[in-house]
Amino acid sequence: MSKQPYVPAPMLNKLWRAIIEFGMIQEGDNILIGLSGGKDSQFMTAALAEIQKHSPQHFTLCCYTMDGEFEGGTFPQKELETFCAKYHLPHYSGKVPIEKLWAHRGNTPCFTCAYFRRAAMNRMAKELGCNKVALAHHNDDAVETLMLNLFNSGQMKTFLPVTYLSKSEITVIRPLLFYREAEIIHYGKELNLVPLKNPCAYDGTTNRQGMKELAAELNQRIPHFYDHMSSALRHDPKEELWPEKLAQKEMLQRFKMFWGKH
Repeated sequence: MSKQPYVPAPMLNKLWRAIIEFGMIQEGDNILIGLSGGKDSQFMTAALAEIQKHSPQHFTLCCYTMDGEFEGGTFPQKELETFCAKYHLPHYSGKVPIEKLWAHRGNTPCFTCAYFRRAAMNRMAKELGCNKVALAHHNDDAVETLMLNLFNSGQMKTFLPVTYLSKSEITVIRPLLFYREAEIIHYGKELNLVPLKNPCAYDGTTNRQGMKELAAELNQRIPHFYDHMSSALRHDPKEELWPEKLAQKEMLQRFKMFWGKH
């Protein structure tokens, strides 16, 4: 094992904080890293490989990449394997024809891709005996997901730091939640990481991209926008929201009681 750190200690402070605060890693965990080859998953892979050297909790790591078989794209198998070999991590991959599957489902290509990507990851985790899957969502992703849910479906929700999936018995962890995207880009350049091109034809044209651009605009106009939105991701005893919406049957019963019709 190389004595030269994969990632310098100062870059790991937020990773250690997330792991400790949310109890992401326990003794004996076998963790499958979702490695797309992009900047976020590359940084997470390098960072987890580094803390594996020092953590008092012993755990294993391996990586998985889904080949979406996008038209005109070439799956970078060799590049991914070379990247993982640098950190002494095994790499696995699988094929899922996203565009063909989307044609038969009728929803958005992003929804289809995310659905089958998660399913493929969980299957591979089970096959390899992994009990956890690590995804590279960062703080900007969490804020943008909150905005997407609020604006598109009226829901105050985002993804959680740790999510247990009862059907697959897999726990999903998101170790990068305290990092801003700009930090990851900066650290990636310092580490000489070379992100692979996203083969998806819809990259940069999705609803999430639109929300990213809106968030960036609001960040220019509103002081401490991301700090405040990040705070909104937490439960707060000071929060003042309406009570949960009643079911139609219960609401009808209250109308009857109010008007004295029992």
